[in-house]
Amino acid sequence: MTTPKIAVVLGASGYMGSNLAPALSEAGWHVRAVARNKAVLEAREWPGVECWSADVLEPETLAPVLEGADVVYYLVHMMWTGGDFVPVERRAAENARKACEAAGVRRIVYLGGIMPKEKRSRHMEGRMVVGDALREGPIQVIELQAAMIVGPGSAAFEVIRDLVNHLPFMITPKWVRRRSTPIALENVLTYTIAAADLPFEGDRILEIAGPEVLTYQEIMDIYGEFVGKKPLVLPVPVLTPRLSSYWLYFVTSVPPTTAMSLVEGMAHDYVGEDAEMRKLVPQHLLTLRESIAVTLEAEKTRQTPARWVEGSIACRDWNPQYSFYAKKFCGQQETTASRESLFKVLQQFGRDGDFFSYRPLWWLRRAFDWLIGGPSFRTGRRDPETLRMGDVVDGWRVLGIKPNERLTLSMLMRAPGSGLQEFNIREKGDRRVVELCSYWHPAGFWGLSYWYGHLPLYSPLVNGAVAEIARRAEALEEAERAAATN
Repeated sequence: MTTPKIAVVLGASGYMGSNLAPALSEAGWHVRAVARNKAVLEAREWPGVECWSADVLEPETLAPVLEGADVVYYLVHMMWTGGDFVPVERRAAENARKACEAAGVRRIVYLGGIMPKEKRSRHMEGRMVVGDALREGPIQVIELQAAMIVGPGSAAFEVIRDLVNHLPFMITPKWVRRRSTPIALENVLTYTIAAADLPFEGDRILEIAGPEVLTYQEIMDIYGEFVGKKPLVLPVPVLTPRLSSYWLYFVTSVPPTTAMSLVEGMAHDYVGEDAEMRKLVPQHLLTLRESIAVTLEAEKTRQTPARWVEGSIACRDWNPQYSFYAKKFCGQQETTASRESLFKVLQQFGRDGDFFSYRPLWWLRRAFDWLIGGPSFRTGRRDPETLRMGDVVDGWRVLGIKPNERLTLSMLMRAPGSGLQEFNIREKGDRRVVELCSYWHPAGFWGLSYWYGHLPLYSPLVNGAVAEIARRAEALEEAERAAATN
């Protein structure tokens, strides 16, 4: 029996990486999924996939993950750094290329974007710079260039979804009449996996595309058919893509730097010339309608996670019209208390209406929920001291629990969207950090209004809660020490 070849996926926590890693494993590769935060990868619970931590901006972290690798998939994006991210893209790609050279990697596969013939946006400039930097070394580079990828979590597709789901009427730039060749996620995965062994010498750039050429307005109209919505779109010549990217922050939950860069790039046509790739890797290319149908079905059948996972349909109350990407607010507090003491306090969540901070505000929110027929005040705790999976505590259900490490709760209160709270406990030197993150997947305009209306309260509520949890845990340990000396 031959030993599977090693494929390393750099950027495995991103959209394409998180889909490619398990697909490669199913195709028979020994897969190492790599991201800056290993815990994010482990939360995916991919069978047969090794999860590693490394940072392309810290070259010394790359050598261990690349040892013995045959193929490296470069799927890293640096738009999250904000500002002028293009030089950062180049530096990251150069670091990865040099580390691959040192490790003796045979081939690098890079998934970029179709390059417009006119002036490029910052996003596309960054994609081009990465490809150029990877090709500056002796390792063979196969670059695949795609337009919009249609699948759950694809940033460009999620922008379209959010616009249709959230806005009954929109004034847009002329980019809605620009053309694209949207391609289904499963078609991209087939091409990308095959790229590892395409019979080429030297570097190659290959465009991949779906079977249809559509305008962005046609894409929105077709998606609207699936969700029963047809927003009125009014294109105007005076609204530039850059100006429209500013208001996009308020109507989509796609990460702001990503969404803004994408919209700036929509000023161009992205029509793929994919005849060569179709001959090399024959497959049935899904139409946009087929792609959307597959996307919605895939969301329904995904496994329910035991913690918050970006885009999980279970974390969106099983409603595909709720935004894939969540709005998020986090707070944390350092403490000398042990994990055990902190977790003991966490298990008191909701006991007698106590949510660790601003009890009167919580009472008012629960009272409103009760008045409109929600579950608040109607369900008590199963046990006053401990929680377990599935427990309902007032307006919350325990979605996941890992003793001394994590508690995840989904919101049952009536609201225009789906909410979760996740408490995490982690080490920091000789101290512990207790963190609370609140996630909100808005449902349309009212869901976004709900988030922004409550946003001023999140800082005192979240930061107050973690401070109080730390205080109670320290007081608990102090009381135990006092009792032991008596």
